[in-house]
Amino acid sequence: MRREPLIMACCSDVAGQVRGKAFPARDLDKRYASGIGWCPTNVQITAFNQITDSPFGSLGDALLMPDPAARVDVDLGPDDPGEHFVLGDIVETDGSTPWPCCLRSLLKSALAALASEAGLELRASFEHEFHYATPAPDGGGFGLRSYRSAAAFHECFIAALDQVGIQVELIQPEYGLSQHEISIAPRPGLVAADQAVILRELARAVAGRLGVRVSFAPIVAGMGVGNGVHIHLGLVDREVMHDLAGPGGLSATAGSFTAGILRHLPALLAFTAASTVSYQRLVPHRWSSSFNNLGYRDREAAVRICPVRENGDVAAQYHVEYRAADAVASPYLLLAMVVMAGLQGLREELPTPRPTEGDLATMDAAGLQAQGAQRLPTSFAAALAALDADVTAQGWLPPLLLDCYRKHKQGEIAALAGLSDAEQAARYAGAY
Repeated sequence: MRREPLIMACCSDVAGQVRGKAFPARDLDKRYASGIGWCPTNVQITAFNQITDSPFGSLGDALLMPDPAARVDVDLGPDDPGEHFVLGDIVETDGSTPWPCCLRSLLKSALAALASEAGLELRASFEHEFHYATPAPDGGGFGLRSYRSAAAFHECFIAALDQVGIQVELIQPEYGLSQHEISIAPRPGLVAADQAVILRELARAVAGRLGVRVSFAPIVAGMGVGNGVHIHLGLVDREVMHDLAGPGGLSATAGSFTAGILRHLPALLAFTAASTVSYQRLVPHRWSSSFNNLGYRDREAAVRICPVRENGDVAAQYHVEYRAADAVASPYLLLAMVVMAGLQGLREELPTPRPTEGDLATMDAAGLQAQGAQRLPTSFAAALAALDADVTAQGWLPPLLLDCYRKHKQGEIAALAGLSDAEQAARYAGAY
């Protein structure tokens, strides 16, 4: 039977979901110029496919403009239609003015501010953890048997990523039951976020073809640990991250950037750990983040100074890792808010935080104060309250987006009312 090739123009939204509309691939050049119609209330569709309180109702229009630089064409074998989609920006109907609730445009704006105010470019890499529902026996964390049980998936997955230019550095079975992690090479900020969106979708596409399921949800029943997203961050244009004399080896510039992130971290969690179940993972001794601390090679720090090969170019390798995040967050929104927090630290010339030492979870209030650390919000509602208390962080978003985000997430929380932790985790595991 004859097939007509289709392509879907997509965006990553407030729920961290990828949505869009498809059209004949022969019309792609036309759609690059004209875009496709987009309904503003789509921003209020939650991960559970419910529309929360919308300021738009049935009114209004926008355009989703596909970006040729973010096109995906993946051949998945004979008789398979493949994966064909293109990411883009949501704009007003004039075809050029960014729509206030477009998250990709928000990231572009944050990166432009970093360049214009500080003369810096961000390079980033997203490290993804996910659950691969394999029926084979599990061989434990980093085990060859665990790898072998998912080898066919890994090989097909990496072949798909190779077709779209995503450079894989490592892929391995992680500590959790049927948990895997993939690391990719750093790229300029917008490209890094685009690749994060594409990677997750190709993981789902490949797994579906193999008759298995992957989930990037923060908590999946039976795993034992949760899935995080770790964002490796480096400031470039000139090598500004490293200063041997600085705390932890950070330069004054990198230190101020990091200090801004840590100062606003309670509010940032409302965007980077944006679900009720995220906080089942953000607890001490789960190798996640519980305090707003900078750590040196510490995998429970909110921001970690990563190791470098000491016989190499240390300054070129030096970077930090933001660990208080998961895949419920849109990569665009997540990275935009982290960049804006870091830029705020540069604006205020905040001093470099000193890396904490020891197990913060065992310290009393005086001990934490001495370390310059505080416990992070322990629930999504508390993170949203921290955002409400942080006027500076609120100012990093267009007022319309801030209003929609609050209503969206409050509606999502309400939809889970009365469910147990396990029941909530099951809802998110299915959605992500």
